[in-house]
Amino acid sequence: MSGHSKWHNIQKTKGAQDAKRAAAFTKIAKEMIVAVKEGGGCIDPANNSRLATIITKAKAANMPNDNIKRTLEKAAGAGNGESYESITYEGYGPGGVAVIVEAMTDNRNRTAGAVRHHFDKCGGNLGANGCVSWSFDRKGVLVIDNEDGDYEEDTVMMDAMDCGADDFEAEEDCFTIYTQPDDFNAVADALTAKNYSFASAQIEMVPQNYVKLSAEDADKMEKMLEMFEDDDDVQNTWHNWEE
Repeated sequence: MSGHSKWHNIQKTKGAQDAKRAAAFTKIAKEMIVAVKEGGGCIDPANNSRLATIITKAKAANMPNDNIKRTLEKAAGAGNGESYESITYEGYGPGGVAVIVEAMTDNRNRTAGAVRHHFDKCGGNLGANGCVSWSFDRKGVLVIDNEDGDYEEDTVMMDAMDCGADDFEAEEDCFTIYTQPDDFNAVADALTAKNYSFASAQIEMVPQNYVKLSAEDADKMEKMLEMFEDDDDVQNTWHNWEE
């Protein structure tokens, strides 16, 4: 769940071990619980747009329907003692890479200390809010796998634009579709109705420009991203490293 939606990042997720898949599902479930709470207990995605966005993300991550159902029942259940808050941290990685860390926590002090440690351990540093977010755009990002060459670029592009997408990018083995955040659910639903499925689907912080790193700094950056990924409180990590 780090970086932007370049296909090699998605491939890592697809080939991850069961333990990593389970960890990813746990993080998505946490997002669902918060979305239901902030939506006044509503578990109907038709009436809770944030929840609809997270369910689309869950399905793209191949989270089983039974898991989604259990999570929603748990979130709506009376006396649910879990209480999380969303916190965003910003800072710099090795070589000046801009990094945004989105966390969900029930202990702000624990999470802040851990995030700072991850930055410091890998030659980066935690900065003030707003220090790097100005160089990112918040967008809906839908990735369609075309590893087997099943889709024609022109067809997918026209379908995406007809469904209300803002932009379209073709890579060697995938197509990336960009939307305004408020249009994400409508575009995802319209493309699903056209029988498309997604390798990744979520609201992302997309960098306006990218930074190249030396081999040494690249190793440090990889390590830092792994530390964030393994941190239970960290939901997403966005950066402008040109991998």
